[in-house]
Amino acid sequence: MSDLAPTLPVLYSFRRCPYAMRARMALWISGNAVNLREVKLANKPDALREASPKATVPVLQRPDGTVLEESLDIMRWALGRNDPEGWLARENAGLIKLFDGAFKHHLDRYKYPNRYADEPDYSKVDHRGEGLAILSDLDGLLSRQPHIGGEQRGFTDIALFPFIRQFANTDRDWFDAQPIPHVQQWLEDHLASDLFQSVMAKYAVWQPGDEPVVFGP
Repeated sequence: MSDLAPTLPVLYSFRRCPYAMRARMALWISGNAVNLREVKLANKPDALREASPKATVPVLQRPDGTVLEESLDIMRWALGRNDPEGWLARENAGLIKLFDGAFKHHLDRYKYPNRYADEPDYSKVDHRGEGLAILSDLDGLLSRQPHIGGEQRGFTDIALFPFIRQFANTDRDWFDAQPIPHVQQWLEDHLASDLFQSVMAKYAVWQPGDEPVVFGP
């Protein structure tokens, strides 16, 4: 039996990966259904490696065989097909670069300090402080408007949200005690959103021959 609904793209994803998370949110809001293949990062399937030698998630394999290997490209592709909330008009490339670069750098070393034990110049607490400094600047922006993109959520909100969520969850008691009330409220609003709840359903790890799992609203 075929494990592929023939006209749908295939999305290789991992539920908790922040890059996959933002791609799924854009696919969901745009109404683009996909065949979801949930993978286990410790045991990546051969089909993922064949689609993308990088073998990282998310990977979107379109019916014509072309592959998108970057989460932001998947977001733009989905929203280019249908953008009901006008997310693409609210893309702040500079902020996304900052969070995908410097903030992610500090987040990784704060959350997984043992992986970077050979980098002695900064401690876990130092990296946490650097991340907080970036969030403090973002708090100033959010003190003037409810979303990063303005009055409505947009591309940048969704691109940044999974990484800020990950930073907060590393030590939630500490995060909640910091003087960044607007970031904290913004985060809570996104966590409580129907969109986030919808894309965080749990799926079994995909195996070749499985019935297709159609992901979409």
